[in-house]
Amino acid sequence: MRICDAEPKRWDLWWRPTELRTIGMPSGTKPMPVDWRRRGARRRGRALKLPGGWTTTGVMADDLSMAADATPEWGKRPDMIVHADVPYNAEPPVTELAGSDITSAAAFYVRNHGRVPAIAPAQWCLTVGGCVGNPLTLTYEQLVSDFPQHSVVATLACAGNRRAELLRVRSIPGKEPWQRGAISTAQWRGVRLADVLGAARTHVQDGLHVAFEAPDVASEARPVQTYGGSIPLGKAMSAEVLLAWQMNSEPLPAAHGGPVRVVVPGYIGARSVKWVSAVTVQPGPSENYFQALDYRILPPEADLRTTAAGEGISLSTLALNCDILHPVDGAEVGAGALAIRGYGIAGDGHGVARVDVSLDRGRTWRQAELHPAPSRWSWRPWSSIVEVEPGPLHVTARAWDDTGALQPQSPVSLWNPGGYGNNAWASTACTVR
Repeated sequence: MRICDAEPKRWDLWWRPTELRTIGMPSGTKPMPVDWRRRGARRRGRALKLPGGWTTTGVMADDLSMAADATPEWGKRPDMIVHADVPYNAEPPVTELAGSDITSAAAFYVRNHGRVPAIAPAQWCLTVGGCVGNPLTLTYEQLVSDFPQHSVVATLACAGNRRAELLRVRSIPGKEPWQRGAISTAQWRGVRLADVLGAARTHVQDGLHVAFEAPDVASEARPVQTYGGSIPLGKAMSAEVLLAWQMNSEPLPAAHGGPVRVVVPGYIGARSVKWVSAVTVQPGPSENYFQALDYRILPPEADLRTTAAGEGISLSTLALNCDILHPVDGAEVGAGALAIRGYGIAGDGHGVARVDVSLDRGRTWRQAELHPAPSRWSWRPWSSIVEVEPGPLHVTARAWDDTGALQPQSPVSLWNPGGYGNNAWASTACTVR
């Protein structure tokens, strides 16, 4: 972690009794040991497991202490579906997503790989280096004051959204069973990453990528390391990519990457790195675990424990997708006119051109009404009014994008060992009374 003040500080984290890693802990600050076996997530009967031999870690103390991971601590709705307390991972009920095109911070899903670092704006800074002619170190005040400010409404989606459907095909050990709520939309405000890269006089040549580093430590990584990722330079220079410090006109909450995060519209949420502390222009993608080994589509026979760096298909652009937000699975609805509502989303600036709805498991279809999208980089709401009679009701929805592409039909064909990228047709089953 980089702390912008007059006296450099060092942070120490303990992993194994025989190993000490230094990532920046204030000298003289006593780390507080935490027994992860006792602090693991216990909701839904799941316990957080670390790789073999990893049991305790030091926790930042004093003015940069790690806040306690809990739904109330992060200002979240009490009905959030919590997949892990430490690190905090949660999604809202889909009924909340159906209520508004913009998701409140209280309902916005949270995907973390490490504990949430508490960093005040005055303590935050960003280094920009690598293939640049003018390396930079920017404080929060400099970032806010020295560059033009911009806003973008963008949908972020976890690459594991709708993993629960893949789990019904085949087990996926060690992965959170995300349901349908690991997707949300907000208005983000900050400065364009392109403007910062321009001030650093970034080199322009083929094959360059922009890598992001953050201070949150991910125990699941091999070896344990801080979080990171990268995007191609061409995407980084696009006007929609921000270094953001506001979310829905409020200061960016800590659970969502405050004080400053990267927002990469049109890409999986994993590339929108939170608590960003360093930007490096480099030849080739990041070598961080979460770029080189995780967030990749691997063949069904692959073993995640032995996969080599670079294997599989690295996830970047969001896949064409749609979902049904109302009625929810298992609901009871009244006979007569029923308003079916949902969203469609297409990857990296493409648009949703059509959504079809079926009430007979795909034998016949009717076109849904598409409503205006909040922005080019967000989901597009849709609805369909249908007449329903008492009895079981099965609703299916599928989306087409502006290139004529259609979602795949079944999650069976999409199953992969990481449980990523489920964009099969959406379906829900309910009962009409």
